[in-house]
Amino acid sequence: MRSVRSKAIAAGLVLGVAGVGGWMLLPTGDDGRRVIRVGTTDVVSALDPAGAYDAGSWALFSNVYQSLLTIRTGSDTPVPDAASSCKFVGQKLTTYQCELRPDLKFPGGRAVTAEDVKFSFDRIKRINSDQGPAPLFNTLESVKAEGRTVTFNLSARDATFPFKIATGAASIVDKEKYPAGALREGNGADGTGPYVLDAYEPGESAELKPNPAYKGQGKPARASVTVRYFEDSADLDKAWRERQVEVAHRDMPPEVLAGLNPGMKDTRYQASGGSETRAVVFNVRPGSAAEKPAVRQAVAAVLDRSKISGDVYKGTVTPLYSLVPAGIAAHSTPFYDAYPSPNGTLARKLLKDGGITAPVTLTLGVNQRGANEAEAGEVKRQLESTGLFQVAVKPVQEWADFQKGYAAGAYDAYTIGWIADFPDADNFLAPLVGAGSSMNNGFSDKTVDELITRTQSFSDRAGAAADFRELQKAVAQQVPMLPIWQKKDYVMSREAVTGAQYLSDGTGVWRLWELNWL
Repeated sequence: MRSVRSKAIAAGLVLGVAGVGGWMLLPTGDDGRRVIRVGTTDVVSALDPAGAYDAGSWALFSNVYQSLLTIRTGSDTPVPDAASSCKFVGQKLTTYQCELRPDLKFPGGRAVTAEDVKFSFDRIKRINSDQGPAPLFNTLESVKAEGRTVTFNLSARDATFPFKIATGAASIVDKEKYPAGALREGNGADGTGPYVLDAYEPGESAELKPNPAYKGQGKPARASVTVRYFEDSADLDKAWRERQVEVAHRDMPPEVLAGLNPGMKDTRYQASGGSETRAVVFNVRPGSAAEKPAVRQAVAAVLDRSKISGDVYKGTVTPLYSLVPAGIAAHSTPFYDAYPSPNGTLARKLLKDGGITAPVTLTLGVNQRGANEAEAGEVKRQLESTGLFQVAVKPVQEWADFQKGYAAGAYDAYTIGWIADFPDADNFLAPLVGAGSSMNNGFSDKTVDELITRTQSFSDRAGAAADFRELQKAVAQQVPMLPIWQKKDYVMSREAVTGAQYLSDGTGVWRLWELNWL
């Protein structure tokens, strides 16, 4: 699964050059028009919205499903999509109401009803999948459907609720096609988005055709799209160089991104936003080597983010000292304040004061994608160079296996990326360190939860800034997660493709419908 800020949605830099050889050989759809091939290393963990809380799945959901609200290109404010209007009822911020559009139809032709919306939310809470988005709706108490009106009753003030229902978590599904108490099996999806999922091969490809019945905030899709999923960034780069894809997004190898320049042949690129982050997540359950805060604080004391940024990522990422990235309102730097530079002496003292004998043996889980293993290797090197730690890196090939592993507590720590679900600082904190965290690391803290609740009570989000800063400080003190870096969002495209500059802007929406041919 982003930022209400001094504009983390930067205008992208788009640079183009000449010559498109061989485009006549591209595949065509059933209507005879050329299919745009989009390459990515993202992983789709599930086609069922109740079972996925990851960037790859939600990217696909943006195109196949609709949510009541969405976020327009270049904006940070939710606007109606499947709804014709939405608003809080009264001043308490505990009742939110939406009117459903009257003209929405599922692919089978059945009209979408308010009962479908209620069903979609109820099953997320009921199924409560370990890899699902239920933690995002921790304040949702009940949903009522009456006519075309959907009413959400919240257990506490939650000014962020409109942002939450503008995400892939709130995708509306057909109650006649999805089981109420279990995830849907198979490779089908029934939504009302700009595209219809025509075919899907897990880990390989998704064939998307424009949905002629689409009614919503986005533009009608104009070109069929094939999304190709690659094992790692090297495979994606090879496909780009061999002209097997016309658009490449998340993630090319760091050295490729570092080498982008205006003189490249038939290559346009944009770098926008900056809200993708990466962190070490600590397993704080009883029995874990990272259970005691002193161990986690000692790791924080010796981590050299600049070495990781320069040596592993070739300067394409920026060191990060809070879970809330720079460029987002209320960002602060509590980890820099506490640990301004790598300090083995401080780490040794922290362990000694905590009654912990060095060296501490840690297992570090990592998903084998892109530069992840190189990054984990650098973290291992840094920790072991102090003589205070012994680190066993545990690489996992499949994303689903990695998710299940960290949810089950298989590692003392693991590294993971985070792409904001919606543009508010809350989304970098509540789902990561709040009660029922999607990180599944066993962390729970009363003070942290109270601060999260307070930040969600401000309809004027600027009013939450002081509490957000206090919350970030509390995280730096307990270190359930250790931020490493943040990066910009890069999209590469061929000159013959238009609209790639709108594909992604850091809000979590993947706008394939913006793509077309010149």
